[in-house]
Amino acid sequence: MSFTDAIRTCLRKYVTFSGRASRPEYWWFILFLFLGGMVASVLDGMLFGTVSVETAPGRVEATSDGPISSLFSLATLLPLLAAGWRRMHDTGRSGLYLLYPLIVMVGIGTFAT
Repeated sequence: MSFTDAIRTCLRKYVTFSGRASRPEYWWFILFLFLGGMVASVLDGMLFGTVSVETAPGRVEATSDGPISSLFSLATLLPLLAAGWRRMHDTGRSGLYLLYPLIVMVGIGTFAT
């Protein structure tokens, strides 16, 4: 499967959580998301500048993504979850394995506070 075939397949199966996704399909799509996120961030920096907040004693730094990067991330969230879910099916696991890190983060967050 080529780079463009993988992207086309994952975007065509936008919210299809059944079936299987081959290894090349999944990893080419992840590469597309990485490169697309980088391009969107560069465009945001060129068009909107960087928004950052800095404070002194506790040293808090905050940066904000621009609208292009945020829209790209939002538009590709469901295809990313669907491709990951189908990839889990291809490896013989349930798609719910994608939720385990979320469960761990919520547990750590509630325990730490």
